Amino acid sequence: MRKIYTIFITLLVAVTITAQSTYTFKTVKENPITSVKNQSSTGTCWSFSGVGLLESELIRMGKGTFDLSEMYIVRKNYEDKAKKYARLHGNLNFAAGGSFADVVETINDFGIMPNDVYEGLNYGSETHDHGELDKVLAGYMNGIIGARGLSPVWFDGFSAILDTYLGEVPETFTYNGTEYTPHTFKQYLGLNQEDYISLTSFSHQPFYTAFPVEVPDNWRWADSYNLPIDELIEVMDNAIMQGFTIAWASDVSEAGFSRSGIAIIPDENAPENAGSDQEKWLGQSSRERDVSIRSRVGMEVLAEKGITQEMRQEAFDNYQTTDDHGMQIYGIATDQNGNKYYMVKNSWGETGPYNGLWYASVPFVKYKTLSIVLHKDAIPEDIAKKIGL
Repeated sequence: MRKIYTIFITLLVAVTITAQSTYTFKTVKENPITSVKNQSSTGTCWSFSGVGLLESELIRMGKGTFDLSEMYIVRKNYEDKAKKYARLHGNLNFAAGGSFADVVETINDFGIMPNDVYEGLNYGSETHDHGELDKVLAGYMNGIIGARGLSPVWFDGFSAILDTYLGEVPETFTYNGTEYTPHTFKQYLGLNQEDYISLTSFSHQPFYTAFPVEVPDNWRWADSYNLPIDELIEVMDNAIMQGFTIAWASDVSEAGFSRSGIAIIPDENAPENAGSDQEKWLGQSSRERDVSIRSRVGMEVLAEKGITQEMRQEAFDNYQTTDDHGMQIYGIATDQNGNKYYMVKNSWGETGPYNGLWYASVPFVKYKTLSIVLHKDAIPEDIAKKIGL
């Protein structure tokens, strides 16, 4: 009995220490979002997060809660991408990835429709899986380009593939007893692409001017206004506190982006991160420390790096920061030490300890943000003037 009691006390102490070292979050500001979706086996995070932004916008505008079709947007962008790929003789990134411009900057061209009208699941699966579709579309387009001459029916063949996998797009549909087209439904919702703006922060281009961020998935060559990183953070904070949400493009390949729902930039040289085994920690290679960090993120509070504009630029220029993933930022929280985090809605289903939600630290967001899209009214007036709004 004494041995059992001793074991119990030991386990209790261990559990208490673990509980004290894990993250505890307190919400500062949380804006409404719709349910967490699952992009499953597709490269369409840009559509899920961009549509999530629009759904939150409709709630903010007092229109109510809607479930809009991500796959309708995906389909229309594949059509546009194919035409541009053909005009450029194949010299364009033709892949599943995209940017937020493919959602918010095409509302007026495509309109929009509810998800139950166009789910894009026409291939015998209950979840999205574009592994075969992406290969078929790429193979078709490479064949078209390789023919060295376009027939007048080449796009009909491309559309037929999309019809087969995603389903034909209805010309009209009924919603709550009223018949709409994608364009009249957009008008009913009150969405307008001119209301949204893309922002970024890189020093290789002049600040307060617009330029297309040089990533392969920005195949539209859409412009983003360039701000110093501290002003970009100021915009994000102002937006959240004023009730807006943000579409967020980020690199998630860092060791600090964990499936445990935490995104941080641990300082591998911080003595407090090494703990009692500092000599061994500092003697590890960067790859060994990455493995160590991955195993610890979310399990204990780690000291983070201070991020500068120069660090952002260097990581972008040497391919350490790439356009990996799109998510939606909808709130601000603090941990038990008072550090600030952004509350993030992902599109990987209701997984992890926060059921599909993430907490991204300020250092992570400052270091790994490629661009953001948000409503123009969310930008502080002094910053809006600097970029000519």
